[in-house]
Amino acid sequence: MPRPSEQTVPASERHEANDPEPNPTAEPEVVRFSPEEERALLEESNTTKAEANALYSTHDYENALSRYQDALSTCPNYLLYERAVVQSNMAACYLQMEQWKDAIKAATSALDGLATLEGKDKAKESGQKQELDGGEKNREIKQQDAQMKNGDSSSEASPKTADQDGAIEGEIISAGAARAAPGPPPSSPQPIDGDTNTAAAEKRAADVRRIRIKALLRRARARAEAGGWHNLTGAEEDYKLLSTMPGLGAADMRTVRGQLVALPPRTKAAQEEELSDMWGKLKTLGDGILKPFGLSTSNFQMVKDEKSGGYSMNFSSGEGSAKKR
Repeated sequence: MPRPSEQTVPASERHEANDPEPNPTAEPEVVRFSPEEERALLEESNTTKAEANALYSTHDYENALSRYQDALSTCPNYLLYERAVVQSNMAACYLQMEQWKDAIKAATSALDGLATLEGKDKAKESGQKQELDGGEKNREIKQQDAQMKNGDSSSEASPKTADQDGAIEGEIISAGAARAAPGPPPSSPQPIDGDTNTAAAEKRAADVRRIRIKALLRRARARAEAGGWHNLTGAEEDYKLLSTMPGLGAADMRTVRGQLVALPPRTKAAQEEELSDMWGKLKTLGDGILKPFGLSTSNFQMVKDEKSGGYSMNFSSGEGSAKKR
């Protein structure tokens, strides 16, 4: 059975020389496995992931990471939630091994996958709502057309018959209920398929939120440990986001609040250090350019105008005179 990375597109679907050029900005087409192949690949991935979990619990992080990578390679690319779980676990291994950059990368991959998944779920929900609204509208139009065609006979219908037709048309009955015996009156509604779909959607959303919290916590810690202005700024952003998310445990919330106090001074110090290094490198570069002319960056001074807040450049020849530029 081909693995996700080995799957090929049939010859009939390949791009030929005479075909229109593909749009480089379009999203790549996702080629899916058959249900049987997908089920087998997912079972293999889950089995491997369970082995990795067992290795992680014994602190064998290197071998656990290797098995997580095997589980990820087996999991189909379009199963974004399942892949995010594995990627988040890989980030945990990298943290234990103090490989901060790899931990950031793995956690970010998990978060990106979850964001894509949520976007698809929202689009699907929107499409289902539009389809439902469109179906209701089509039924209303058909009902109006029928009334217009049978205008004479509809005027003879008793009020009771008209009320009954309206109630039946407005009922929402599951496919199973439609095949079964007639249900109770509308005053005693029965469970419908939508209830099951809603429960499944809520569970899925809760699972996604749980994995997002884990991935964010791991990325935030990796960024804080890696240090540097960019990483520390990113860690602050992650912890700020976590502080607003429901479902965060008490211990994790204490960690988040502690980091939101500890990180700002570290971020500011890193910013000042990096800016100082940058200006030092620019000064060295400028001195190299100006040296053939007998000048250096010391001949140029930036002076701030306190009234306007702008800057002016003063040129000093080194002989005690200065000219404003």
